[in-house]
Amino acid sequence: MKAAIFDALGKPLRVGEVATPEAGPGQVLLKVCRCGICGSDLHMTEDPAFFGLEPGEVIGHEFSGEVIDVGSGVTHLKPGDHVSAAPLRGCGHCPACKRGEPAWCTDFSLIGGGYAEYAALHERQCRKLPWGITAADGALAEPLGVALHGIMRARMMPGQSVLIVGAGAIGLAVAFWARRMGAEHVVVADIHDHQRDRALDLGATAFVQSGEDMAARVAEACGGHPPEIVFECVGKPGLIDHCVDLVAPRGRVVVLGLCTAPDHMDSFRAISKEVDITMSVFFTMPEFEMAIRALDGGTYRPQHLISDNVSLVTMPEAFEALRKRTTQCKVLVDPSA
Repeated sequence: MKAAIFDALGKPLRVGEVATPEAGPGQVLLKVCRCGICGSDLHMTEDPAFFGLEPGEVIGHEFSGEVIDVGSGVTHLKPGDHVSAAPLRGCGHCPACKRGEPAWCTDFSLIGGGYAEYAALHERQCRKLPWGITAADGALAEPLGVALHGIMRARMMPGQSVLIVGAGAIGLAVAFWARRMGAEHVVVADIHDHQRDRALDLGATAFVQSGEDMAARVAEACGGHPPEIVFECVGKPGLIDHCVDLVAPRGRVVVLGLCTAPDHMDSFRAISKEVDITMSVFFTMPEFEMAIRALDGGTYRPQHLISDNVSLVTMPEAFEALRKRTTQCKVLVDPSA
């Protein structure tokens, strides 16, 4: 089958031929319909040693597809089913897995393989798409699940004011959930205004461009007061500290941004404001299922995250282009195009 293959640091992904996977015991074989290009995939190719990425691997973990074969022991899925795939693989038997939290299984691994025509994974990692939700949209379930987990970790209550720092796909998905779940003020901030219209389409009540007097402008957009919750969705050194500066006293900073470099912060400022700093990563399977249900319409549609669909052949070029901030948001790869 054709796949986009990682070769080495500093080299773009290469489209080539690899062995087509087979459905082993408990597994299903998917014909990949769409796979989203994620910022963490970009991070992986920029620091392959840190993430354990080896030459010849096929990455891509935000994917959906059609079941075309099942292995022995599969009981809930059959050929023809359309599913969203969760890249979180656990043992399936431990207390964490039984709670629907495979990310905390001692045998946890993050699987890729979505930048290809076919992918094999365990049936417990798949959720069948309800009628009316297409496999093309199903690839959004993974980033929506990540954003929803951040909202749950924040313990956000209806009527609160929130600020999302970073207008990438995860930040915009957080804005979608915050508005959907009752936040009164949902402000998105970014150093560029490329995603202003997209943020408003997804439910943001205001967009603030970073710069001078940012704290005052954010407070004004939040009804005259600093936000009670600030979500850090960029992943650059210094931004947690920046969010502590922007949040209200006794507020909460929730960190979703993936930063692999050492960071620093003014701990005196954080303690003097009694700020809670909460880390958020991955999602639970119930949250993944809730993300799938959110794809079925509503006032604010998460499909607004999608900026483009590209073929597998043109995917490496699109992948490299996303290393620089543009008007692109969530780019989906269509291996059948």
